[in-house]
Amino acid sequence: MPCLRWIGGAGRGQLFPIYKAVTSIGRGGGNDVSLDAAGVAEHHAQVVFDGRDFSLDEVDPVADIQINGKRKRRARLQHNDKLLIGGAQLVFSLLEEAEAPGGAHTPKVDGAQAELVGLRRLHQFSERLLVTRDVQTLLEHLLDGAIEATGAERGFVLLLRDDKPEIRAARNLRQETIPDAVKQLSDSIIARVIDSKRPIIVADAMNDQSFARSESVMHLRLSSVLCAPLIAGGELLGLIYLGNDRIANLFAPKALDLVTIFSAHAALVLQNALLLDSLRTDKSELEKRLKDQRFGEIIGSVPSMMEVFRKVQKVAPTDIVVLISGETGTGKELIAREIHQRSHRANGPFVVINCGAIPENLIESELFGHVKGAFTGAIATRIGRFQAAEKGTLFLDEVGELPLALQVKLLRALQERVVTKVGDSKGERVDIRVIAATNRELEEEIKKGNFREDLYYRLNVVNIYLPPLRERGDDILVIAKSLLQKFVGELNAQVKGFTPNALVALRKYDWPGNVRQLENRIRKALVLCDKTLLGPEDLDLSPEQLQPILPLDKAKEDFQRRYILEVLERNNGNRTKTARDLGVDPRTIFRYLEKEGGPPPGGAGHPQDD
Repeated sequence: MPCLRWIGGAGRGQLFPIYKAVTSIGRGGGNDVSLDAAGVAEHHAQVVFDGRDFSLDEVDPVADIQINGKRKRRARLQHNDKLLIGGAQLVFSLLEEAEAPGGAHTPKVDGAQAELVGLRRLHQFSERLLVTRDVQTLLEHLLDGAIEATGAERGFVLLLRDDKPEIRAARNLRQETIPDAVKQLSDSIIARVIDSKRPIIVADAMNDQSFARSESVMHLRLSSVLCAPLIAGGELLGLIYLGNDRIANLFAPKALDLVTIFSAHAALVLQNALLLDSLRTDKSELEKRLKDQRFGEIIGSVPSMMEVFRKVQKVAPTDIVVLISGETGTGKELIAREIHQRSHRANGPFVVINCGAIPENLIESELFGHVKGAFTGAIATRIGRFQAAEKGTLFLDEVGELPLALQVKLLRALQERVVTKVGDSKGERVDIRVIAATNRELEEEIKKGNFREDLYYRLNVVNIYLPPLRERGDDILVIAKSLLQKFVGELNAQVKGFTPNALVALRKYDWPGNVRQLENRIRKALVLCDKTLLGPEDLDLSPEQLQPILPLDKAKEDFQRRYILEVLERNNGNRTKTARDLGVDPRTIFRYLEKEGGPPPGGAGHPQDD
């Protein structure tokens, strides 16, 4: 057993066992190691056992401490280290048994030996964590250590699940699993520990005034019980329950101290193990959900995304022109690539051109190519994106940004599958499939004169609408977790997942930038965050940024107003027809128009009748 032996001065030969997590050293009588020697401060130093190593730390900053002849403020202790504490010379031993003749300063070691066994068990438990990742195995190791340290006949580990205790391990002194464990526990003792979050020792349960009348105690005829909570970070994880039916008064107060220390350390280790287990489970569930919900590179499970996937499967094998619409950042290019990959042109090129990112004077050359000398800077003949996509797919992103003059040429190229380079008079036939995308309402652009109606109908043979992220429910969480896994590897980050509050915030936020914005937030958080779990603050999702929750009456009012105005617009401002379609009194329509403070859609400033 580790101890300190006083080797010089008046206390020569005296032994002090080191059996506590913190052993105090000083002149004062209240110290675990009391040294009545010159130069020893009232509270001089302390020996700290962290479950693995012993170390000597100063307590009094001006007190003199030497280890093997060198002044130290803090150092790890090794077997046979010679210590000078003030004027007292001591030797630290890991192996020597403290069995010196009893004296005024020689403490009893019976309880100390038991406590040291518990500390050693904690050390072994910590080491097992390094090689054992299975929570169930760790719980059994924990229980075996507690049983051996206290001499209990049997023990149980209960973990809280939905605030209710659930038996996760039940073992006896022979390290065998106990069947029918739930029948051997006292509900009243467990309830007391959960409510108080404090350990309880019941030396003789049948005669204990607090529990003698307990139905479970009387039924089980319990003799001795020790129950301690497992608390980490202020959170009650569960409890350790130890029992012995044969020997009354088995558990003395020393056993309670031991199990309290044991459970405090074990709870921290267990919390990490449970977190790892939760993350592994979360990863496994995520992989399963991704497998179920992934459509190529696209993730989705809501009905609107299922409709997108259905359309992609239908149109992919054909050469039909597809128009993909939706807000910016919703993944329109991913859908276009998926159509290409599922088509008979998959072995051909997939060529992308962003119609809104190229200056107007260069867009024609980019699309159709140019011949040498066609304009200033045209030093060589060059093919365009149409020719580059031969036998493959041309993706026209943000097609609504094309200038009107070029829309005419694009329409001709789509109709005839013939393109003419800038500066050339000879057309070239191309064999391509065209997919277009836009975040604009092209029908509105047609009304404004910004987009040709004939080109719109040529492009909009099949329309695939991508819903915004805010309308995709739990897809947000699956996408976020998938992106996190992807970027953790790219950025070599230590983050393991999201906190529960972060998951709630992800669902509540409006995401105006959709998936692209979500990607950027997660990338930034991984670079700047020093924690293992991302919180709302790491994703810049403060409460004021989240969409406010409206009272039900206000939400209904807003919906009714928007719906009435939408139907009124469809009816060209005809209030009487709108009222009839909606099954309401025309005065209801008048009231909503008055609240809007302007003429009705369609330009009518007065009621219109059929």
